[in-house]
Amino acid sequence: MTTELKNSIDRILSNPRRPGRQLDFSEHIKKSVIGKGLEWVLGTGNFNIKKFNRKGMTQVLDRRSFIGTLSHLIRVSPSSEKSKEVSKPRALHSSQERCGMFCPCDTPIGEACGLVKNLTLMAHFTTDVEEGPLISMCYHLGVNHWKHFPGEEIHNPNSFMVIFNGQFIGYAGDQSEAQHFAGTMREKRRDGSIDQFVSVFVNENQHCVYIASDGGRICRPLVIADKGKSRIKEQDKKELSDGIRTFDDFVRDQLIEYLDVNEENNALIALQEREATPDTTHIEIEPFTILGVCAGIIPNPHHNQSWRNTYQCAMGKQAVGNIAYNQLHRMDKLLHLLVYPQRPLLTMSTIELVGYDKLGAGQNAIVAVMSYSGYDINDAIVMNKSSLERGFGRSIEMKRYSASSIANRNM
Repeated sequence: MTTELKNSIDRILSNPRRPGRQLDFSEHIKKSVIGKGLEWVLGTGNFNIKKFNRKGMTQVLDRRSFIGTLSHLIRVSPSSEKSKEVSKPRALHSSQERCGMFCPCDTPIGEACGLVKNLTLMAHFTTDVEEGPLISMCYHLGVNHWKHFPGEEIHNPNSFMVIFNGQFIGYAGDQSEAQHFAGTMREKRRDGSIDQFVSVFVNENQHCVYIASDGGRICRPLVIADKGKSRIKEQDKKELSDGIRTFDDFVRDQLIEYLDVNEENNALIALQEREATPDTTHIEIEPFTILGVCAGIIPNPHHNQSWRNTYQCAMGKQAVGNIAYNQLHRMDKLLHLLVYPQRPLLTMSTIELVGYDKLGAGQNAIVAVMSYSGYDINDAIVMNKSSLERGFGRSIEMKRYSASSIANRNM
């Protein structure tokens, strides 16, 4: 649109016989260019612009099941080609798996294996925070502006540089001063003076203090520990369960804070409070939050082979049940609804967290593992005919049909 506007204005200004009235740019803007472009992207999912062609920009939300919809909303699409047979992009990086940012089990089977990842239960994507006030606060807290020092200061082995969103803004002094500055910034974040998703990371090997406030970083919440003791007490838990306080109140009251991958390198995190030491800085809210939505509904996943958990993450999305409370009033293209959905016999904490226990999917079946007619059957089931006649596994398929009528049509 801007290119066409520029060409149109250039043609008008280059015309010596143009009228002398003031030029109004708004008259020459073709608004339909953006409108048609957005319609094309939403309809096909592809950007087709000069020098910029990208596929898969939009996707149709999966509504086959409730858990499949949740999984689709936390999916991270790949940036590399699926057809290339390379192993490194498919491996889950240790900083992502160990820190609980991406689910180690939930990934497709086939050529997209390892490339398409899913976020964990409590992972969060950051959004952009205004940089100006944060840079001013850094200078106010003792960061020396780079203009006031010679270039030799960069090569000083005792000097720590301050990098803000990849931009060099100054010096924090020696190592003790850099640690003090980073600790002050964290206190400002905890008391609400700056945004809760601002990251402060001291890299002693590179002699740098990295501050990040940009969008697109993955972070997750952790309980703050003081000398190995959790800040969350029994009274806090009771108020949370009674509905007096919320999770956001815990963040505002400096009980919980969000850390990204970089800042977790400076943190010592304990799985349980009983495992914490005086050097522990944070404690996990719950260990099972290192899994995603689909892997979290598997009973005792640590007793399974890892690839069996991956299979269940793929098959759990296909379970027929109720997709939502408004399923009978929806206009989806195709819906499958189970007539007699049931809750699972074994309820996991993830099921209660996401509300899956209120929307049943699947039925509890009594299964006998035995030989049939002298032959062992692999990957097959012989079902009871009378149970099927009584409604076991019965489902309703709802399709969308469109009809139009023309009144007073002349034949």
